[in-house]
Formats: sequence, structure tokens, C-alpha cells
Amino acid sequence: SPISSLKREMRNLSEECSLEPVTVSMAYVYFEKLVLQGKLNKQNRKLCAGACVLLAAKISSDLRKHEVKHLIDKLEERFRFNRRDLIGFEFTVLVALELALYLPENQVLPHYRRLTQQS
Repeated sequence: SPISSLKREMRNLSEECSLEPVTVSMAYVYFEKLVLQGKLNKQNRKLCAGACVLLAAKISSDLRKHEVKHLIDKLEERFRFNRRDLIGFEFTVLVALELALYLPENQVLPHYRRLTQQS
């Protein structure tokens, strides 16, 4: 399905950028929350996935400015969207998630376990 292939892309991109499995897990949870809220459509699903990865990386990692830029470059290249659209959409996703970026362990752990068992 488009959703699972997007999640696979999110994981691959995160590995390329050396993001921790917990960061990918958080991005998955954000993404799934948007799916369950019915916020995804064909036009915005790649932007949603990219914004989820970017928000998770910012909240869970100690990224430096050049690392954030590198991540945005990779997101732009992988998902084929404009960085300006991504930056704008990041706030839209943040509002849809009601600013709740810190997640309870029980939401992140199942994804984390699956990711660490796959690698």
C-alpha cells in the first residue's frame, strides 16, 4: 500500500542520515496519527511523511544546523517536493498533532522493536 511504502522510504532515508531507530519510530507514530485522523490524501502524503521525519529528528536528536540541512536535502530529493513546501507543512503537521511531539513509550516501543529486529 502507499502508506507502507512511504514508511519504508522514511526508514531508508533515516538510515542514510544516520538517525536512531527511536527517531524513526517516533516519525511512524506521528504519521499513523495523521492517517487515523484522516489528514492524508494523495497530494499531501509525501509531505506528511517528510514533515514527520523532520519533526521526529528535531525532537529526539541533537542535530546541528548542517545536519538538519542535510536531512531536508535528503527529504526533498527522496520524496520529490520543494523544501519551502516541507517547511510550511511542518507547522501544519505540528498543529494536527496538537503539539504533542513527546510520545509515551508504549506508542513508540512496538515500532522500535520491529525496526531493531529487522536490522
